[in-house]
Amino acid sequence: MPCTCVTRHLPCTSGAPLDRVFGSGHVTEGQVGDIFSDAAITAALGRQMTRAVQRQAVAAGNLANLDTPGYRTREVRFDDALNAELGGSAMAATDARHFGSAATGPALPAEEEVAGLATRRDGNNVQLDRELLSMGRASADFSAAQTVLAAKFRLVRYAINEGR
Repeated sequence: MPCTCVTRHLPCTSGAPLDRVFGSGHVTEGQVGDIFSDAAITAALGRQMTRAVQRQAVAAGNLANLDTPGYRTREVRFDDALNAELGGSAMAATDARHFGSAATGPALPAEEEVAGLATRRDGNNVQLDRELLSMGRASADFSAAQTVLAAKFRLVRYAINEGR
């Protein structure tokens, strides 16, 4: 029998399988707000892939301006991405006709200039090694999320085909 003494924020110590109990007293499993639901995991992977693409695009823009006089290196900061995610989770539109439609998705964090980098005589501070490393990390993040998402879809396909 599943443990029903668990609330949303307290861990269970009984060792029984976990379900979630909410205010009405009924046990619910797999809700979108639950971190263990397929929809929540898929949405999180999608957000990770979106952030990776944005970081890679910013690094590519920096590389494109490697020789542009006066160009300053830009980046997407982790705390901005986190604030955008946390700020967007308070209210969600359930219909595309609502104000602040869910179709637009969460606001992407703004790009900011990087402080503390050495500036060349032409005023440019883009560093080739730093940007290539940033692109590699973003690519690895995207690839990791894509691999997990592909495995999730393989499981769904396996279930649909009844194990064939």
